[in-house]
Amino acid sequence: MLPGFDLEEILISGGALFALFALFLIIFAESGLFFGFFLPGDSLLLAAGVVSAAHPDVFPLWAVCVVCFLAAVIGDAVGYGFGHRYGRRLYARPDSRFFKQRHLRAAEAFYEKHGGKTIVIARFMPFVRTFAPIVAGAAAMPYRRFAVFNFTGAALWAIGLPVAGYALGSIIPPEILDRWLIVILAIVVALSLLPTFIHGYRSNREEIHARVRSRGREGVVRPLSDEPPS
Repeated sequence: MLPGFDLEEILISGGALFALFALFLIIFAESGLFFGFFLPGDSLLLAAGVVSAAHPDVFPLWAVCVVCFLAAVIGDAVGYGFGHRYGRRLYARPDSRFFKQRHLRAAEAFYEKHGGKTIVIARFMPFVRTFAPIVAGAAAMPYRRFAVFNFTGAALWAIGLPVAGYALGSIIPPEILDRWLIVILAIVVALSLLPTFIHGYRSNREEIHARVRSRGREGVVRPLSDEPPS
């Protein structure tokens, strides 16, 4: 652990409730709000499970699973409702820092290929999971059918990943887990974010390369002058 940093003391003094509340907000936003696509849901779920293994008395796994499951279900339900009422307008919305048409189109293409199973599969796909319920709502999927996929996907993702993190934390000897918890969490978060970075790079490869090339030419290209050379 870091000098002067006692995670267990922080959790006991109210940090556990704050952490659960933050988990709820982030999972909810990433599940159903179109601007939440950049949030690190996978990493947080895994990390929460590891922390629960290290401090099960003050940060119990059951509480993590209940909070994350409810956030995922409610978030997707809100996304479905938004898509059902306003979804088609998003297709005319210009790109911005918090909204990209390509993410919406990717979710739509995935939905057209896989149908209702998209709501379950997309839970494990960065970017797509945020727009999947919106696309389902815009496509007028019957809500009862959507709800079945929503509950199934939420159970597999919002409960499965914390349990996987808890299992990982339980394998590590307690003295090592307690001493190196921050380092272990950093490694878990880095590994879980890797697919997101790879997806982002592949989706923006041409734009990234174009920017790199243009910066490489800075200082070489000179603006044209209307005056003839002397």
